[in-house]
Amino acid sequence: MSNISEVYDVIIVGAGLSGIGAAYHIQTDCADKNYLVLEGRSTLGGTWDLFQYPGIRSDSDMYTLGFPFNPWKNPKAIADGPSILQYIKDTAAKFGIDKKIQYNHKVTDASWSDEEKLWTLKISPNQNVQQLELKCKFLIMCSGYYDYDNGYTPEFAGSENFLGQLIHPQKWTSDIKYENKKVVIIGSGATAVTLVPELAKKAANVTMLQRSPTFVVTMPSVDKVAEFLKKIFPAKVAHHLARWKNILLSIVFYDASRKWPNAVRKLIKKGVQKELGKEYDLKHFDPKYNPWDQRLCLVPDSDLFKTIKSGKAKIVTDIIERFTPKGILLKSGNELEADLIVTATGLKLQLLGGMTMHMNGVLAKPNETHCYRGVMFSEVPNFAFTVGYTNASWTLKCDLSCQFVTKVLNYMHKNNYSTCTPRFDSATFSSEPLLDFNAGYILRAVDTLPKQGSKHPWKVYQNYVRDLFSLKFETVNDKYLEYK
Repeated sequence: MSNISEVYDVIIVGAGLSGIGAAYHIQTDCADKNYLVLEGRSTLGGTWDLFQYPGIRSDSDMYTLGFPFNPWKNPKAIADGPSILQYIKDTAAKFGIDKKIQYNHKVTDASWSDEEKLWTLKISPNQNVQQLELKCKFLIMCSGYYDYDNGYTPEFAGSENFLGQLIHPQKWTSDIKYENKKVVIIGSGATAVTLVPELAKKAANVTMLQRSPTFVVTMPSVDKVAEFLKKIFPAKVAHHLARWKNILLSIVFYDASRKWPNAVRKLIKKGVQKELGKEYDLKHFDPKYNPWDQRLCLVPDSDLFKTIKSGKAKIVTDIIERFTPKGILLKSGNELEADLIVTATGLKLQLLGGMTMHMNGVLAKPNETHCYRGVMFSEVPNFAFTVGYTNASWTLKCDLSCQFVTKVLNYMHKNNYSTCTPRFDSATFSSEPLLDFNAGYILRAVDTLPKQGSKHPWKVYQNYVRDLFSLKFETVNDKYLEYK
């Protein structure tokens, strides 16, 4: 570890997809800057290293979830977790980013000093870390958006009486046995629809118990258009075209869902009916909300539907009354017997990896700030954070955010500025919640999140094309950024 007197130009917190992407852009576009990546865990990969549950996979295609500067080469566009983790590791090694990562360095507090014009980062002490403080001129948070220690599990009456095993997917370990067992998966989101077909391969039977349905659509795991493009164009050109094809398709589908929700609902239901047959009761796939009020669930090669059709798994839509020694008693009076219950009930949103922030010794509250272009906090100097889209691939927004940061850094260098601070104008803009999204993990944490403004550049649009112009092509010298 470097001496404590060394001041880094840039420190990146987090070595997952967004952290590796940020490191690439810093070393490529700001070659004069020395940087460090701090990772709280003992290995890189973030989510893709943390989650170990069976069948873990992406719920976005890898042409958009992958790094644009290191094209995804595997034919499987909907990829499994271990393949994605290896891809992140290979990317870090290919560009020498792995040599810039300090592991077991969990940042607990970041403190800004106007006098020093520096951030001081406190590192949680452990057996691997002797030095507990680091300083930097610019801080980039790439720590994801949820609590790595615990997932979200509601209070279930009587859960202490259940004689079987109860596990949240975030805590899954390789010694959990489900072969020839009766398995109940509580939940209806991406994790649940991933677990059902995978566990059904070995379990005696699998039941997906949902309080309310989710929109589920199928997609080929291999992108045939992308594979065709690879045959007629150079690899980088083919990847670029496949990426843009998927970006535009997702934007068109999202916009259509918002403008014509009933038509899109009918289209999705028609697809499910085609998969499961005319006799199947579509109530299990007919949510009360409109398409894209919450994130759609993507299943590759119809695996969920095939598993249900085969009789190896079923979906039950009901309310949990309480747990029993044998399983779960439902409000309808039915009881689901289980040897193993998996609570795929969601995540706990956690901003900045649980790190606290101080401004000149005073505790800062992110929920009192506004997001500038979805990248920086108002009134917070030399600070950026990366958060992906709710309606598209995580990496798309993170990559644009990092490119914007490098533009800011280069502008500061060129003009000999030492600080850049976004200033929110409350007389011009009104405040709105950061995310127009009613997923449970968002609603549970809405009061802890920063806000957005009513108009550009304080509005978070969840639109890649719009952000492309805002973050990549627009100037970084506007009246809401104060340089000193």
